[in-house]
Amino acid sequence: MLSLGSKAWNIMEKMIHFFLYKIFRLKLSEEQFQNFMQFIKFGIVGVSNTVVSYAIYVVMLLFLERYQLFESTDYIISQIIAFILSVLWSFYWNNKFVFKKEEDAERIWWKVLMKTYVSYAFTGLFLNTVLSVLWIELLGISKLIAPIINLLVSVPINFLMNKFWAFRSK
Repeated sequence: MLSLGSKAWNIMEKMIHFFLYKIFRLKLSEEQFQNFMQFIKFGIVGVSNTVVSYAIYVVMLLFLERYQLFESTDYIISQIIAFILSVLWSFYWNNKFVFKKEEDAERIWWKVLMKTYVSYAFTGLFLNTVLSVLWIELLGISKLIAPIINLLVSVPINFLMNKFWAFRSK
């Protein structure tokens, strides 16, 4: 199955290469193209992370409601558990798929994991809250649209924090 995924990824990478170079006529160096592909991979992990986070949130919420546990704070507990587990999911796939360790590089997994939690807490909790207040309260943007706008800011920042801080090799 891993080889099938690798083959599928190679085909996707060739398609992206074709569109960037032939259709859009962009002139990227090999390093720029690889950095772009790394960002695409980060986005794929991010989408899966969002799905996993929401699924865990719903399952936990239904579980807590079913057994009438923590009735007034069930959504908060569900959100915390979803955050903890989805960042762990994201760490695993970013480590394996996006920010692969060089053979001779040193990386201490638990330090990277802690930095990953800090990165996601900063962008997912702090930055998104500040931006939401800005969009909704000051600019009058819909509460349904604000999180989408937040992604345009938080995803690139999260990518840079993970690339150059959390997953940086010594």
